[in-house]
Order: sequence, then C-alpha cells, then structure tokens
Amino acid sequence: MTKGSPISPSLMAHRAGPPRAVQAKARETAGSAPVLADAVDDRIQGPNNIVPPTEMTGSQAIVRALEELGVTDVFGLPGGAILPTYDPLMDSQKINHILVRHEQGAGHAAEGYAMVTGQAGVCIATSGPGATNLVTAIADAHMDSVPMVAITGQVSSAVIGSDAFQEADIVGITMPITKHSYLVTKAEEIPAVLAEAFHIATSGRPGPVLVDVTKDAQQARTMFSWPPKIDLPGYRTVVRGHSKQVREAARLIGAAQRPVFYVGGGVLKANASAELLELAELVGAPVVTTLQARGVFPDSHRQHAGMPGMHGSVSAVTALQQSDLLITLGARFDDRVTGVLSSFAPGAKVIHADIDPAEISKNRPADVPIVGSVKEIMPELTEAVRAQFDAAGTPDLSAWWQVIDKLRETYPTGWTDPEDGLMAPQKVIERIGALTGPEGVYVAGVGQHQMWSAQFIKYERPRAWLNSGGLGTMGYSVPAAMGAKVGNPDRVVWAIDGDGCFQMTNQELATCVINNIPIKVAVINNSSLGMVRQWQTLFYESRYSNTDLNTGADTVRVPDFVKLADAYGCAGLRCERDEDIDATIQAALEINDRPVVIDFVVSRDSMVWPMVPAGVSNDLIQIARNMTPSWDEEE
Repeated sequence: MTKGSPISPSLMAHRAGPPRAVQAKARETAGSAPVLADAVDDRIQGPNNIVPPTEMTGSQAIVRALEELGVTDVFGLPGGAILPTYDPLMDSQKINHILVRHEQGAGHAAEGYAMVTGQAGVCIATSGPGATNLVTAIADAHMDSVPMVAITGQVSSAVIGSDAFQEADIVGITMPITKHSYLVTKAEEIPAVLAEAFHIATSGRPGPVLVDVTKDAQQARTMFSWPPKIDLPGYRTVVRGHSKQVREAARLIGAAQRPVFYVGGGVLKANASAELLELAELVGAPVVTTLQARGVFPDSHRQHAGMPGMHGSVSAVTALQQSDLLITLGARFDDRVTGVLSSFAPGAKVIHADIDPAEISKNRPADVPIVGSVKEIMPELTEAVRAQFDAAGTPDLSAWWQVIDKLRETYPTGWTDPEDGLMAPQKVIERIGALTGPEGVYVAGVGQHQMWSAQFIKYERPRAWLNSGGLGTMGYSVPAAMGAKVGNPDRVVWAIDGDGCFQMTNQELATCVINNIPIKVAVINNSSLGMVRQWQTLFYESRYSNTDLNTGADTVRVPDFVKLADAYGCAGLRCERDEDIDATIQAALEINDRPVVIDFVVSRDSMVWPMVPAGVSNDLIQIARNMTPSWDEEE
C-alpha cells in the first residue's frame, strides 16, 4: 500500500469483529459523544525536535526518522534490499543495532523490548525470505497486541511484480496480521510514513505495523524535515468512555451480589494497574487475571482469585462461572477462558470496557459496553461507584467471598512428585521465581513450561511476565528474553523454555554473548514435546506419535544442552536432583558476565493441572473432574 492509498480495513479494526449490526449497536449503546485522542502530530513519540529541510537519501531519512522518534535499540539482519539503510545506520550515534542470527529472533526481540518498556519495538529485515521470516513474530505481536514496527527492504519499484530475485509481497502477506502495512516507493514519503507507523503501533489497541521500503526509495535523494505532517483519515482512538455507560456500570456493580473483575492484557497495555487496584479495593470483588494480565494485580492481594482458563485455578474459573456480574476490563472472552461459549457464566450480566470497539460483543454480548482506554475509564468508574455506594450503601459480598475462599482452600494449585524419580518441573519453576523474586522478568514460550510459569511464579508487578499467548509460538522465549534484557538491563531476565521450544531459536544465544546480554535460560527438559504428549496421554490412549525429542536422562542427548551452551560461549549447567535445584539456580543468579543455560532434567510424565479440556463446559463438577488429578466423586 502506498502512502496515498486509503486506510486499510485492518487499520480500522485489526481483528475480525462482530457483524456490522452488532458493532453499530455497540457504538450506539456505548454513547454518541466519544472523546478522541489528541491530534496525531502531538502524539509523535520522541524528543520532538524541529529539523529544518535537509537534503539526504531515503535510507538516511529512515535512520534520522528513527532517531527523531526516540528509538535507541533495533534488532535486525541485513540483506541486499535493505543494504542502503544499513550503511547510514552504522554512523548513528543514537541507535544501537543488534545483529540477530535469524529474522524471527529480531521480531520476538522487538516484542520483548516493547513488553518491558511499553514503547514500540523495532526490527529490520531485507526483502523476500528476510521479510517472510518476520511473519511469525508479526503475527505473534498482532495476537497479543504488542506495539512493534517492522521495517523491510523491498526490490526496486521498477521490477515489483516481475518475480525479481528475493521479491515477496510482504505487504499482502502481512495485511491480515498488522494494524497497517505500508509500501513506500518514494523517498519523500519516508518521514511521514514512519511517524504514522509509530503512532498507529502505539495508540489505541497496540499492534504491529509493517513499513516496506523499495530499494530505489532508499537510494533516492530527498529533503528531510521534522516533524512531518501526517494524516490518518478515519483513524481516531476513543479514549474516554461515555459517562452514561459508566454510570450504568456503577449501577450494576451496586446491585451485584457475586461480581468478578475479569481483567485482561488491555489493562497492562494501558499501564492501568494503579487504577485497577483502586477500583477493585473499592468494590471489594474477586479479581481474576488472564494469562496476558498476570502481574497487573498483585498475586499476594487478598482479592486475587487466580488465573482463569483451560489451565487456570478452580477458584478463578468457578468465580467467573458462578458470577452474576462480569466487570470485564481489557479482555476479549478468549476461547481458552470461556470454554464452551454458550455455557460460560450463564447467570452473569457483562460490563465490557475495551479500547477496541471490534471486541465489544464480539464473543459475548455486553449489557454495558464502554469503548475507551481502561486507564481513563477506571478512574471515572471508581468515582461513579463511590457515588453509588454513598447513595445506596456498600453491597455485602461476604457470602460470595465464603464461596471463593472455600474454592481456594479445597482446590489449591499444586503438583504431585513424579514416580520416575526425576524432578518435578513445577518445583523447578517455583524455585526460580522464589529465588529471583518479584523484581525479575520471566519469559516463556508455549506449552507446559508456559503454564507452570504462569501458575507457580508469584507476580507482584506489571511487565514481569512475558509469553506468547494468542498465537502460542514455539521459539518465542529466548529472543524475547534477549529483547527484554536490552529494554530493561538492570533486571534479572529468565527465559523459561521447553526443550522443544529452545531448539527453535537458541541460535540467538550467540547474539546475547556477542552483545553482552546476560539472560538466564532455564530449559525444562522433559525430552519431549510436553504439552502435545500430555494431550496424547489424555485423549489419544498414550500413543506418543512423534513427540520424543531424545534430550533427556535416558537417551544419548541430542543435543547436549550444556555442551551447546559452552559452544556458544555461555555458562552451561545441568541439574538432575531435587537437592541441587536451589544451588544451581543460585549459581546462575551469580553469573552476570555472560548468558547462563541450565538443563533441568525433569519428568516427562508431569502434567499441567488443573485442566479444562477443550470443548467442555466450565461448570464446577466438570472442572473438578478434569482439573484435579486426585478428584474424588464423593467430594
């Protein structure tokens, strides 16, 4: 898409939304007087310098625009179509470029950087396979609403469409998985396009934006000035919720007997943890935090009822199921949370606040839809609830808390020691969290290790937990941890990975060593594709088709992770006994001059419990039977 093209449908609503009639109804009931974000020009991130017209090449304009946007770190890998930009990038005194070993690593590193800093992560690749190698990371950022700008080189405009060497229509490929995708064919378009890209990526519901720049546009000369004039017709973000809807939400809260805060990753993206805490303590209702929201509400808080979902706590899942009011903040009624949608929380009315109108009533109709930033909505809702309580009295939720407390007491999240004599992976992960503490950053890929990390590490602050939630990307952890360490170098950053995930992107250990990025990698090595194997155990009569990875204790290790770590210049450790867990973790914490890789050899028979199987209801009996390995029908 060239600069002059109309705004793409994915920019207007970058998820497949509900039918137009439903969207229209949501807009109607959400109110007709939205408060919009400030003017686009005022929202360009960076130092807001004024740069008079200066002649330079398009590639120099790319580098200069990134500098003016406040970018300090980028992740990338050069190639023919992006080489013109890599030349002036070498001279930049403001931008630190980190050379990755695979473009997917650049994308995930940009995600990790964005998650811990709240700023847009930046990755760069060349045309063709360089750009297509970014697709998985772009899709991952799209699913988890991570602000990211991907800059790719493209073949010269004169040969586009001729199947030129290393040509790929990356704009067309990524259109469904970005907020917006640009094809830039003229050097003079570069400053405005990049300013727009960063604004789109970071405003409203965050997400990835692709900027594909032809080689001739990079080589051509242009007049660069800053700030550019940018225009995004049709793109305006609603920030404040409609006051009528906020008052109606307060009325429902005042009338509810079993309210629950259903908190999603949107609260994290909005930096609204403090606002959530104030509102939740005023209402006094249980708070459940989804996989993407872990840490936005402290685990240690009395009102925290756990994580909902397929592998959530019984207390959290049942609280949602038995509630009479869901106070939904920045969540999207994902299938992993709802189970069978038609039977999810059947007695509950729904307040749904989200900055993306496409999410309102997409999966579950909202009784009170509020479109806007939860950071702006929650303080107004807090005041409205306070006024409601002053007028009608504070509801007595003691009976509801008796139910929640009984569930927490009866069905605590825990584990049983393996019968094969190997270590319990849950214990390993719990000790990593305990010895590192809440100030650490914990990054997981997808699978059993991801669920155990969400369950057994205590999260007390936002942006301490990173994972691939919506897309479920194997290989996310190591490069995302690398990006997180670059973005927040003073914190201990753990990549908690499975032996399957680790082998997909462990080449970025070389990047970490060369660039002095001392992450800690805990390989939870059960010698198998653990979550797939768990499903084979439960649903395929223990027929383990192609899930053995031959990396564990009872095999000739292929590879040997300790030797692999040594080959990359990392510290390599192995732990195979319970009594050595703490000492091994402590040894890793004391090594800060290079990355550390620990091969934790754990039982392959350990499973993630609780578990609500796909396609079943979240009712209590079904939960108890399927989520607790020691379930007794008599209970």
